[in-house]
Amino acid sequence: MSSHATSWSCTITLRMGFDNNGRDLPVQKTTTELFGRTITDRSEVEVWLRRAQSAILNPNVPSSNFHTKTIEELRSMKNTLKFSRNVVSVSIEDPDATDLSFYDLPGKYMLIWIEMIYLMCNEGLIQNEEAETVALVKSLAEHYTKKENTIILTTIPMSDDMENQQSMTLARAADPDGKRTIGVLTKPDTLGAGAINQRRKWVEIIEGRSEDHTLRHGFYCVRLPDDAERTQRLSRAELQRRATEYFDTTSPWNSVTDRRRFGIPGFVSDVSRLLIQLIEETLPRLREDVDKLLAQCNKEFDALPPPLANDPQIEVLGRVNAFCDVFKSFVNGSHEDKRLAQRNRALYSIFKRNIRGTAPDFRPFENPEEYVPLDDTEGKMTLVERNPGVKVMGIYEVSRVIQEAIGWELPNNVPYQAKANLIAQFTKLWVAPSERCLAGINDVLDQVIDTLISTHFGRFKVLEGYVGDLIRSHVGVCKAHAQDAVKSALALETTPHYTQNTHYLQTLREKWLARYKIVRSRASQYKAPVHHIQQHYSTTPSDDDSEEASMKRGMPILGLPDLARLLPPDSFQEELIVMADVRAYYHVAYKRIIDHIPLTIEHSLHHALAEQLSQSLFTSLLTDVASGHNFSERMNELVSEDASIAQKRASLSTRKQCLSDIRRKLMTFGNST
Repeated sequence: MSSHATSWSCTITLRMGFDNNGRDLPVQKTTTELFGRTITDRSEVEVWLRRAQSAILNPNVPSSNFHTKTIEELRSMKNTLKFSRNVVSVSIEDPDATDLSFYDLPGKYMLIWIEMIYLMCNEGLIQNEEAETVALVKSLAEHYTKKENTIILTTIPMSDDMENQQSMTLARAADPDGKRTIGVLTKPDTLGAGAINQRRKWVEIIEGRSEDHTLRHGFYCVRLPDDAERTQRLSRAELQRRATEYFDTTSPWNSVTDRRRFGIPGFVSDVSRLLIQLIEETLPRLREDVDKLLAQCNKEFDALPPPLANDPQIEVLGRVNAFCDVFKSFVNGSHEDKRLAQRNRALYSIFKRNIRGTAPDFRPFENPEEYVPLDDTEGKMTLVERNPGVKVMGIYEVSRVIQEAIGWELPNNVPYQAKANLIAQFTKLWVAPSERCLAGINDVLDQVIDTLISTHFGRFKVLEGYVGDLIRSHVGVCKAHAQDAVKSALALETTPHYTQNTHYLQTLREKWLARYKIVRSRASQYKAPVHHIQQHYSTTPSDDDSEEASMKRGMPILGLPDLARLLPPDSFQEELIVMADVRAYYHVAYKRIIDHIPLTIEHSLHHALAEQLSQSLFTSLLTDVASGHNFSERMNELVSEDASIAQKRASLSTRKQCLSDIRRKLMTFGNST
């Protein structure tokens, strides 16, 4: 209720925060709805309140359906609910009224200075209802009355027995000291002239002489207009005059000394003093609450991006340029965020391991599956992951490859095609790991691009969508080029089989040939399963075959090739040579491809994109925008602020202003008291 108005008016709102069973609704589903139009005729308040009450009790029916219903129609309706925890809120503007302020701040925070609860839990009103309804009404009363900033008005019809007033019981439970409780006695004119004892008891209660019924702030007696007087639409002044006349001329009320205990004016005056007292007591806590809310509001407000200050064209071009610079630093690894480089290096390590798993699995035996794999020249390493496409090949399998490749070669000449066919068996397995590597790199790039687009353009959704499409389109072009480049790099390994690293190739060839010869001469030591094999040439030689022992005996130190030459000639010498040649070339090509593919991807994808992106974006952007009807309007559209951000800024600004006003009023009120 507010007196800051030039004319009387009333508005009604529905606050829906509970479901049909009285349980709290989620915050996002709570609503505050204006019910009907602003009321300017006092006589319409009753029907509108009944309509609002029916809307609350029938939550499944649109509230607008009740705007035109008559009182008779409302009385004949069968409501869905008998009672509801949802609220009908009435706001009255009246220049002749006493101010009673409720502050409902924007958002989920509510600060109530003083909340007056008109408590009517008279057992007679609900005694015939179901136990569930009685419990709900009681829980509501207990919920509101337990608040320390609540004044409890217990209204007691004088036609009822004081001992049976449930409202007094609830009030005492919530306010045992009686600091916040005021008793209001109604309907004194219903006591007949013969009810002498009842009148005497009520006078004792009003004068504070009753031993059983006392309140710190006492009881007030009011006479409200009856149905006949309400239909006459009498003014407030006339109604108060009639009430005063009644108490001044009717016994025993006219004999009570304290006349302030009768009528609305005295009651309002004393309640006002109590209100001020409670406000003064709660003022420090209210100030603290307001300061906390204001600090939170400022924090949320500062977290929002500031309104656009630059020219739209400068803003757009500046953000595009900043995006390109940051992306280039990501590619070069100079940015503080190293995720692109680090995740790519991890993918390249996986690629290296996958290529290593394609090594030829030559086992120089007639039944190769019965022996362990030979994965290095010294027997110190076994591959953990082997490509399933790698075939185990023994002496006979290699001999078959040689036989199938013979054309018009002279005797004792192994066809080059035999080696080429064996080399092709592992180089064709490099396609899938390369494609997987490129796909993983593309995924990382997409994630980085999406993050940077959101960071640099996310504030302006239109710009984010437009520039994001341009960027992703160019990324798609670079991905296609990178895919072609990787295919070209793999094609280099198909033909010719060539290297200028001949010294490394020859060294490996000798080591592998010696390895195959010695292993073949000691076949029993390599039968599967074998977990560890001791060899004369291993890094842990026995005392008899150690280098130190050899030197003591004056014997020369023999390496793997030297030991192999001491072995007798092998009938499968040609096959062993082919194995050694192919295996040696694999290692040369392996070391080449594990660098070539990553560098190809980096240069054809990331570096190409970083170098071309800026020019491509500016060209596409300016060409597209300039081709429109209005360049300026298009730029303004691109940097138009997201509606949700603008709405949140406005909401926070309003809340901030409201809280600042409340804080200022609290300070002023505190200083004045």
